[in-house]
Amino acid sequence: MHDARVARYRQAAEAFRRGEFDAEIPVGAPDEMSELGEALRDLAQALKEQAEQSSMLARITEKINEGLVIDEVLDQIYENFFSLIPYDRIGLGLLEEDETLVRAVWARSEAPEIKLPLGYSAGLAGSSLEEIIRTGRPRIINDLEAYLEQHPYSESTKMIVQEGMRSSLTCPLIVRGRPDGFLFFSSVKKNVYLESHQRLFQQIAGQLAVILEKSRIHQDLLEKTVQLREARDALQHAATRDSLTGLWNRRSILDLLKREISRAQREGRSLSAVMIDIDNFKRINDRVGHLAGDEVLREVTRRIIGTLRTADILGRLGGEEFLAILFPSNRKTAAEVMERARRACASGPVVTDAGVFDVTISLGAAVATSPDGLDPTAILKAADRALYRAKNEGRNRSEVEEL
Repeated sequence: MHDARVARYRQAAEAFRRGEFDAEIPVGAPDEMSELGEALRDLAQALKEQAEQSSMLARITEKINEGLVIDEVLDQIYENFFSLIPYDRIGLGLLEEDETLVRAVWARSEAPEIKLPLGYSAGLAGSSLEEIIRTGRPRIINDLEAYLEQHPYSESTKMIVQEGMRSSLTCPLIVRGRPDGFLFFSSVKKNVYLESHQRLFQQIAGQLAVILEKSRIHQDLLEKTVQLREARDALQHAATRDSLTGLWNRRSILDLLKREISRAQREGRSLSAVMIDIDNFKRINDRVGHLAGDEVLREVTRRIIGTLRTADILGRLGGEEFLAILFPSNRKTAAEVMERARRACASGPVVTDAGVFDVTISLGAAVATSPDGLDPTAILKAADRALYRAKNEGRNRSEVEEL
């Protein structure tokens, strides 16, 4: 006698093949055919759960892969893996280059305080982690307190137990056949982890390891880029700055003068260049040496900077001679700036390791108010003439020459 259930079961099997697991499967009266129906129902449920799990794994893996640097990837793991594996803590330990040490590099925990600190390291040889790498299988410890009683010298287990964790799942990360590190899942409850969690992690272990490795490489590149940028900036600073005072060096301040002159020409505004010279500086060097002279130069620099306007530029031409560029500036503002600088330098003695010195400066300004006067050579010559007059007429004073 033909059983109608056979056709329904065949239809269900075809639906399974298409990825459809909600087909109605009749069972009927207890007999061998009904047992087949029950088996098909169980199979449908298992296939449905497996498909949902695979889909969830794909979504989570895609989400994790959005992270660029390793901390972002690990944060994504922590925030998304709970639907697959139970945990109250996740930690990452990476192997050092010689593969003899495992170092804790990242952790997030629901515990009030992380007891196993970042940077903590342990030897791999002879440890249980070495066995995990050898087998390539995650390890389950469902009673960490009992494990600690059996392994009382395991410092890492002791710290994890102090943190409140009672069970753990340790998962190896293998990249291109070589061990890279471990992900440690931990729970505050005992007997949390199952073989299904081991199998689940193994499904994505390779892909997860590659994502982590990619993020580490990206992070290394970012760090190297920062280092290169800092090195470039340091070289640029060394090439443009005076090593003693930190001011613009001679070449740079003269280049800046040309730039500011071009700007003054475009905007139709006046500009002043001020040459500054420390009075009788040679006497200090001759009497107590260049180290004391250097201290004087740095202190004079500090005092002059304190009197300049925000937009003014100061550079060291060489020796005890400086150049200040004031823009915009007319005769009145140039005189005011120079007087502030003169008073600041004469306001009190300069204290050095070699002695105390009264220091004054002489200043000469060239104020270019017409287009014809906006010429670097002409401005510098005029400022030099004004400085010469200031020194020739007694020092500790300023003079102005207009172009």
